[in-house]
Amino acid sequence: MSRISDHLEKQRYRIIELQKKLVSIPALGPDNQGSGEKEKADFLLSCLRDSGFDQIIEVNSPDSRVPCGYRPNIIALINGKNSGKTLWIISHMDIVPAGDLSLWDGDPFSLRVEDDLIFGRGVEDNHQGMISSILSATAFNQLGIKPEINVGLLLVADEETGNKHGLPFVLDEKKELFGRDDLYLVPDFGTPDSKLVEVAEKSMLWIKISVTGRQCHASRPDKGINTLVASSDFILRIQELNNYFSDHSELFSPPESTFCPTKKEANVPNINTIPGLDVFYVDCRVLPNYKLDEVMERVKVLGSEIESKHRVRIAYETILREESAPFTDPSSEIVTKLSEAIIRIQGVEPVPQGVGGGTVAAFLRHREYNAVVWATLLGTAHQPNECSSIRNTINDARVMAYMAGPW
Repeated sequence: MSRISDHLEKQRYRIIELQKKLVSIPALGPDNQGSGEKEKADFLLSCLRDSGFDQIIEVNSPDSRVPCGYRPNIIALINGKNSGKTLWIISHMDIVPAGDLSLWDGDPFSLRVEDDLIFGRGVEDNHQGMISSILSATAFNQLGIKPEINVGLLLVADEETGNKHGLPFVLDEKKELFGRDDLYLVPDFGTPDSKLVEVAEKSMLWIKISVTGRQCHASRPDKGINTLVASSDFILRIQELNNYFSDHSELFSPPESTFCPTKKEANVPNINTIPGLDVFYVDCRVLPNYKLDEVMERVKVLGSEIESKHRVRIAYETILREESAPFTDPSSEIVTKLSEAIIRIQGVEPVPQGVGGGTVAAFLRHREYNAVVWATLLGTAHQPNECSSIRNTINDARVMAYMAGPW
């Protein structure tokens, strides 16, 4: 392990090199007006093929919305002494849009390096975990050390927009590769102090709400029904959901369910028109003791009151619905092995906890695979000036290597 640690300590420039290339490839899914992950996958495949993996498998999910006709997923395996068990490290290739460019200090798709920090869209979500896993796995090959168990990297598509073409597709297509005794690590969420080991997630519900009224000239509001006013009223009332779903669980952070109005679509292009259609979205993260049907029913109750008050019609569309998966047992092998590695490498005592953010670990847990989510992250995902730490990338790679043995 000391040889691997010394080797990883020298990878600063390799990390910068990989991040620079990955940031320059904005792998946006078609739901985010992008062409998919193919260009990024092609680059990663070239890296993996040069790194001595024993097996590389491409699992392409058909998608007619992107130019190449598919969404790529990559499996890369290194054989260990015990071929009956695999440490799977799962990261995603797609990113979210940069958002308002005026809020960035530079080009989101051109890497900026300041001492230990690197800036650019995707550097934390999820390039850091991906690079840590690649460096960790290739260190075994480069040093001629055979891991105690197999090391498998999964680089998946479509994590940011529903996962239809990502991990669930791979699990279905290549189910023979995945075992109940395997270890599953998702480096896609974490805290700066390395302590959080995520073992549970809230249920997720994304709702599209369309409010229909009657468009008219703004000088004659009496001839129309202003949907912006109705939508605004509805948005403000969303917080009333906290009164109905008010339980707390100290396993989670934050400990309560959350209901957040988020995206809003453009309505009319000019100032002097009252909009006849307004569309907004709500992101719900719900404690497992509540059913999402209950949440949807309560949202519609609020909506019916808005319809009566403002004389509008409201339609609902479910964009994403994920009932919470079973918890990963804090005494399971993946949690104990990861915790041992964090203590040994990072020198801190890990804390198993639940979170509101959804990750691909839920799909593993639904299939009764024990999975954990862990990384050492600064918490800038989806923000302007998203950044990642080179030091954290190296140390996380050490933790991953430690989990594969044979120490």
